[in-house]
Amino acid sequence: MSSSPAIVVEGLRHLYGARGALDQVSFMVAGSEMFGLLGPNGGGKTTLFSVLATLLVPTGGEARVFGLDVVEKPLAVRREIGVVFQSPSLDLKLTVAENLRHQGHLYGLRGRPLTQRIGELLERLGLTERSSERVEKLSGGLRRRVELAKGLLHRPRLLLLDEPSTGLDAGARRDLRVYLSQLCRQDGVTVFLTTHLMDEAESCDRLGILDRGRLVALDT
Repeated sequence: MSSSPAIVVEGLRHLYGARGALDQVSFMVAGSEMFGLLGPNGGGKTTLFSVLATLLVPTGGEARVFGLDVVEKPLAVRREIGVVFQSPSLDLKLTVAENLRHQGHLYGLRGRPLTQRIGELLERLGLTERSSERVEKLSGGLRRRVELAKGLLHRPRLLLLDEPSTGLDAGARRDLRVYLSQLCRQDGVTVFLTTHLMDEAESCDRLGILDRGRLVALDT
């Protein structure tokens, strides 16, 4: 793991009306670390995830990604992060390769560099033979791999995953854990994931436990 922090959260608060979703949350995630945020539904995980993904402006406190404030410099933060949401974001009527190509265009990737990058990810994620298949024909596990490829296409330094194992069987969850570990160890990517599954949490280097908006534990 790198000594330079990938994420720094200090005194983060958020309110939905009178209801508190985050209450003075503070923690740090090191570079190349796999960090898991564990907790029950409604505990504040998705709110915190949305703040880090620059989708939600917090009520108070600070969150920085590689030194960039998520509120003051959201566009710069988005260049550094890849995001895999809990809800699928794939176009089912397009092929695997078409989904990735359109994603690349959103980041300004074109021509040979984009084609080469798509080829690299398809090979690493075991999708090369499925590249011309429509996504609607793929299993849940294979679709999740395509989601990962989309999130990694622009070579982000931080990958954010919101309950990535949702809907996957035990074998697909195991494959996902192995690949995420490789991303951290071999490619130096920092992985931040939310989960309520203990087997998924076990694979993380460290865990934060979020309950009723408060960070109640933080350790290996």
